[in-house]
Amino acid sequence: MKIAEIFYSIQGEGKLAGVPSVFVRTSGCNLRCSWCDTPYTSWKPEGADMPVQEILDRVKGFNARHAVITGGEPMIARGVGQLSQGLREAGTHITIETAGTVFAPVECDLMSISPKLANSTPEGEWAERHDKLRIRVDVLRRLMEVCDYQLKFVVSLPDDIGEIRDIVSRTGAEADKVILMPEGIEPVRLREKAVWIAELCKVEGFRYGPRLHVDIWGDRRGV
Repeated sequence: MKIAEIFYSIQGEGKLAGVPSVFVRTSGCNLRCSWCDTPYTSWKPEGADMPVQEILDRVKGFNARHAVITGGEPMIARGVGQLSQGLREAGTHITIETAGTVFAPVECDLMSISPKLANSTPEGEWAERHDKLRIRVDVLRRLMEVCDYQLKFVVSLPDDIGEIRDIVSRTGAEADKVILMPEGIEPVRLREKAVWIAELCKVEGFRYGPRLHVDIWGDRRGV
């Protein structure tokens, strides 16, 4: 598997925010979000090829109860099923973070799905391909059936709520499993957006999702 980084930190997003976790970040993505906060796994994929057993050994070395397989897009990573099976055999709680455009058979305790809204579409040669692929309702529904799930939406503007409502309706997602997060990589920008996103959550019955890793460390890798 091509791995960009493996590190031990706290989960910064979603229902497990604050939980110490080992992150295995695969490199490679089938989307190109305009605001991507890990461009070293998508726009310019970096990393080293690692055998699955070596990855598992690294994860076990942190002696953590939670592991997060993230990306990039981990569902397109060769060996993701084998990696998740190894983590299951080790007794680790497994979160998989995916954009929800590709299905792969995996072991998982929490499917953390982040459908990409129109605000993610870049300009240039990737625009049409990204926009065509970013929402796959059939895949979203299938992933939601694998295990417990959450739908995390990166919100840039108040008008994003219309598209969010549509996706929630088409997938049948439960409102208390829908999480709205502010777009941005700077704590000040996140706080500014948090004010009106929290109000949207109150109206819709969704959850507000902080981005703790940005609040604590800012825009840094490996944290």
